[in-house]
Amino acid sequence: MQIKNRQQVLIIGTIAVVVLFAGDRLVLSPLLKAWSTRETRIADLGKDISRGNMLMQRERSIRSRWEQWSRNTLSNNTSAAEQKLFQAIDVWAQSSGVTISAITPQWKHDSDDYMTFECRVDAAGDLGRLSRFLYSVEREPMALRLELVELAARDKEGQQLSLGLQLSGLVLTPQKR
Repeated sequence: MQIKNRQQVLIIGTIAVVVLFAGDRLVLSPLLKAWSTRETRIADLGKDISRGNMLMQRERSIRSRWEQWSRNTLSNNTSAAEQKLFQAIDVWAQSSGVTISAITPQWKHDSDDYMTFECRVDAAGDLGRLSRFLYSVEREPMALRLELVELAARDKEGQQLSLGLQLSGLVLTPQKR
């Protein structure tokens, strides 16, 4: 092979390698990346569709459950809501036999759709009475959530216990139309 032919072959080979490299970087890689992104997006949309179909099938039960929760929320009237929760705490205390030492209420306006009525309750009694009190709180159909439960001994034997509860009640604000 002559030197001139060899140089032409090397130049053609070099140009071919550069063209292939540029084609890979400028055409093939972006196309493969776009294809992979579309494939992922299609899979995500398929999952969203199946979740939506499942929600549509369960619509009746979800709506009835939401209506039940909505009925059990506290009143929009703050004094009525406070009174309802204080009466419930009094009923729980009387039925379980615990002594309520302090109730500390606080309103929180969390969003435009709802607000919460937080209430710290400090009670005292033996383990059986406090467990009945907690059971009454948990069984209450009112829209309440136990945020915090603290239990401490008041004597050396652990017969007298103190209980600190942080309750929060849900108040749905009416939607303006």
